[in-house]
Amino acid sequence: MAGTNERLRDALHAAGASTHDIATELEVDPKTVERWITTARTPYSRYRHRIAALLGTSEAYLWPDALSAGQKAAVTESEIVRVYPHRASVPTDVWRHLFDKATERVEILVYSGMWLPDQNPRLAAALAAKADAGAKVRILLGDPDSDDVARRGAEEGIGDALAGKIRNVLVHYGRLTDCENAEVRLHATTLYNSLYRLDDHMLVNAHVYGFPAAHAPVLHLRRLSAGVLFETYTESFEKVWAHARDAWPARAGRS
Repeated sequence: MAGTNERLRDALHAAGASTHDIATELEVDPKTVERWITTARTPYSRYRHRIAALLGTSEAYLWPDALSAGQKAAVTESEIVRVYPHRASVPTDVWRHLFDKATERVEILVYSGMWLPDQNPRLAAALAAKADAGAKVRILLGDPDSDDVARRGAEEGIGDALAGKIRNVLVHYGRLTDCENAEVRLHATTLYNSLYRLDDHMLVNAHVYGFPAAHAPVLHLRRLSAGVLFETYTESFEKVWAHARDAWPARAGRS
């Protein structure tokens, strides 16, 4: 980020905040905040944490070079709430609690994720209610006609069944088409992990060659201001989202 800190500039814009707003909160000169953007100067740590909190992002994203390798490693350990040997071993209560408590953001990256509506048939209704209340709901499903989905189905030994599951899940999420804050897209990427973000918590289900996702490990992460692990998976989600297409073409063009 030599020259200018475009991440900080974009975060200010996304939060609807000005350099004067941040300066007032931190009790510094607005010109100081402007220099943090235009010269990529790194603020003191006491300011970085507060800025990240005000903008709803992380220190690691805004200033990726601010922490030493040792500091990053220590924070990363703190980001990990728990490691489960496979998805099936994550208690149902954990999933229910995280989904129920999410009020700002629900983001899902899977191929089908059929197990979610199987576990909770009212999931789509619950997500629609959250979106209507102001939460941002974004769901990424595999494109059932893509080579990547066909390959994954073959690797798991279920053939075309995976594409069929995706089409069934699309029907389940159909009620989200009328929600302004909810969107479902289809992606055609190699899926290394399934991601489930619920506000500042994320469950990362690793994919293991030859095994269904239910039999692969899960990391439960908690977002920390100076953390890098949570942010890594967040950026991965955004990259897939940017190249995915609307699941319902009639809604194409919505952001």
